[in-house]
Amino acid sequence: QKKKLLEELGENRLPYVTPADADFHQLWKTKYSKLIFGKSDAVPEELHQMVQEGFLALRKHDCFFQDLVRIKGKDFVTPVSRILIGNPGCTYKYLNTRLFTVPWPTEGYDINYCSPQIQDACKALIRLNDYLHIEAVKALQGQNLFETKETKDTTVIDREQNFATSLTEKGSVSKDQSSCCVPEDDYISLKNRTSYNLTLLNYMDPLQMLYLKQEPYFGMGSMAVSWHHDENLVERSTVAVYSYSCEGSAVEVSNEQKLKGRDPAVWHVGLKVAWDIETPGLAIPLHQGDFYLMLDDLNMTHQHCVLAGFSPRFSSTHRVADCSRGTLEYIFGQCELALQNLQTDSDSKALSLKSLETAVVKQVEEIHNEVEFEWLRQFWFQGKRYLKCTDWWLKPMAKLEEFWRKMEIMTSLVLSEVGKEEQIEEQRNETISCFLLVLTERQRLRKEWTAR
Repeated sequence: QKKKLLEELGENRLPYVTPADADFHQLWKTKYSKLIFGKSDAVPEELHQMVQEGFLALRKHDCFFQDLVRIKGKDFVTPVSRILIGNPGCTYKYLNTRLFTVPWPTEGYDINYCSPQIQDACKALIRLNDYLHIEAVKALQGQNLFETKETKDTTVIDREQNFATSLTEKGSVSKDQSSCCVPEDDYISLKNRTSYNLTLLNYMDPLQMLYLKQEPYFGMGSMAVSWHHDENLVERSTVAVYSYSCEGSAVEVSNEQKLKGRDPAVWHVGLKVAWDIETPGLAIPLHQGDFYLMLDDLNMTHQHCVLAGFSPRFSSTHRVADCSRGTLEYIFGQCELALQNLQTDSDSKALSLKSLETAVVKQVEEIHNEVEFEWLRQFWFQGKRYLKCTDWWLKPMAKLEEFWRKMEIMTSLVLSEVGKEEQIEEQRNETISCFLLVLTERQRLRKEWTAR
């Protein structure tokens, strides 16, 4: 699609507007109405301070990392450095790379941080998460993207009023308090689509980058992040982004660099309608402490990019990640399901398989692959970097490795069983052909991961 679009454009560039243009608000209202922008003065000063100190502490402790991602079979190192912070045991996958959350402080979890500053940073980000959740609920209700036109969630309003005065108490929207005001389906939908379970933090200093891609369609200048849709999210969920550019250190813009359009010294978010060359794009400046929300299906119908300014910038991008296959709880459940087919003889302690049915063997071997390639190798190939923040993942990873070893034994047991004479030919052939498919895939993936 990209190639086709660029061919169609040739040497031309598409038009785009910034807030300085007369037709900006009209275009925003008609084509980009699900983008909500919040100026920094709307956010409590105390929250700004906590979050910005948190960013700087994480950078000081070298907690931001460039990711090795895979696009169309090739590996690339991201220009932006990142860290994932969120619910314990949650992961987020993008471009074939799984990131593991540094857990933010959560009741019922014992989390050992490497320093008090890292702990404070994680606390600040859960507060910001709370604040942006409230803003997203208000924005969705304000746009009537829910049926609740007249009603508002009283708990959310209470929390909003209390927020500036008491940053120390982390509240949460409790179901029984709010269901009296909001119809059940709307309540569940509202909660599902705004309850961020993690934030992907980004950091980049453009002046340290030897090369940044140029924006190809509109001529908007240097991009820190190319055009994309955010992936691995709950459908129609809101994405909230808090931006902090260290503007004090920005280089003065010389007059020659003053272009028509965006100021290249200032960071911007760019938006366009996906694969459309009729609608002009938007470039919106991001100053210290501004935030924006992408509501409802905006992330699916539109694409966004981040245009680099001159100063270093942090951002905290809060998401409702689709964790249906991305939590420890899920993968432990899968392991337990697989290991139900392994039995130990009470006298000899010898291990054997309960069933050689094709469906059972296939399921176990697929789980075996999932544990190895979606979890263990994903965790260890970007290595011990999480240990700069916390050792929280070491125990669950050791437990997963234990499960994996047992599944390796189960693979050997299948091999020895199908080699036995007394197996019925037809059943044996069926087992071997399904087993071989999964083993071939395992071999291919092991080679690929060794190369990575």
